[in-house]
Formats: sequence, structure tokens, C-alpha cells
Amino acid sequence: MWIYGHNPVLEALRQQEVHQVLVADGVKAGRMRELSKAARQAGVATRTVPRIELDRALGTTAHQGVAAELPELHYADLEDAFARADARQEPPLLLLLDQVQDPRNYGAIIRSAEVLGAHGVVTESRRSAPLSAVVSKTSAGAASHLPLIQVANLANLLRSLKERGVWVYGADAAGASRPEEVDWDRPVALVIGSEGTGLRRLTKASCDELVRIPTHGTVASLNASVATGVLLYAVRIGRGPARS
Repeated sequence: MWIYGHNPVLEALRQQEVHQVLVADGVKAGRMRELSKAARQAGVATRTVPRIELDRALGTTAHQGVAAELPELHYADLEDAFARADARQEPPLLLLLDQVQDPRNYGAIIRSAEVLGAHGVVTESRRSAPLSAVVSKTSAGAASHLPLIQVANLANLLRSLKERGVWVYGADAAGASRPEEVDWDRPVALVIGSEGTGLRRLTKASCDELVRIPTHGTVASLNASVATGVLLYAVRIGRGPARS
């Protein structure tokens, strides 16, 4: 799997997950200084290639003259997310995406989930963004450090989670509760709806509670990735002081 662009490649090198780096002929040495240092520190080989070769390999000319090969992303098992919570001695915090189809939104959500302490991100196999280089690039490396789970039916998963004592909260503009009114200090599954239509009817009906983010602007709602960050931060606040 390949990502490209100076900042995404630099972030990936800092995460120490890169197989190799390709640099196009003619890239200015000053621009490469920080990236070359990060590659040396990570023990990653850097190879110079003709720019046309990079264009063809990536299918774009918007690569800023640098690309990195990353490990392929793979789906994990739901139990990996529960094991992550157990290892941290925390109540499980799962993020469930109800037909989020934009790979950039998916990647941004994964990044927020990893940074803000979620234990896994779940998608449904139909009408959801697949794992891809775009997802990996947008997640800034977080996709390699968090269990990413795919299920055939989200409603069935919600029933199963509730049987395990997990409280299911759906993000919805018409929700009865505000984030600060929710008891987050228990096993939680937070469900985020699609970019255009939000949560499906059956998904809403399967939630224990619907939570709204109060807004004060003219635009009706936040996009999926921003709403996710707001709610995950509310969970961290609700669970007490986090490590810095």
C-alpha cells in the first residue's frame, strides 16, 4: 500500500511503519532534509526514481515528489478491541460507523478514534468505505495502530453488544441528550451515521439513547468526522482525567 505527499510520508516514518520511501529526481534537498532524517532514524531505505515512474506507480502527479510503501491494512476481530480495553484497564469504547462511505472521512475518524482512546472502529461490509491507501493517508498512520473491524450486519452487532453489557449511544441532531448529560464511564458503543442521511431507522431504534451536539451556527450540522471528534472528547472528559 502506497501513500504520498511530504507530510503524510513524514508522519508515517515517525510511526515507524514504512517499508521504503521513493523520491522523485529533482526534489530540492532542503525540502527533503527533515524527511531524510526521519527515514534514517526509522532505518528505512530511500530510493531515488524518475518522476515519471512515480507518476505512473501512484496514478497521480500530485505526490510532491515523495511516496512511501506501508504494510497492507487488514481487518481485525471484535475481540481485539475488547482485549485492547482490558489491557488498558478501561471500559470498552467502540466506534461504530453506519454507512460512512467517504474514505477521507473514514480515515479522519480513525485518526480521532486512535488519538482520543477508542478501542476499535467498526464498519458494515455494505455501503461503507473500504480500507485503502486514501484511508491510511488520511488517518496519518492511526489505521495501523487501532483494531478496524468489519461486520455483515450492524443491527445484529448492536444486539450482541447490548447482551455483553455495552451501552449504545447514537449521534443524532434530534437526540434527547447532550454529551455532558450522558454517563460515559461504562462500556460504550458510539454510533456515527453516514455523511448525507445520518443513522438509519433500524440503527436508531437499536440505540439505548440518542445524543445531540448543540450547535449555534447557521449550518445545520457537523460532518461525520468532526462530530466523532467532539463526542469522543466528551467521552474522555466524562471518564475523568486522561494521560497527557
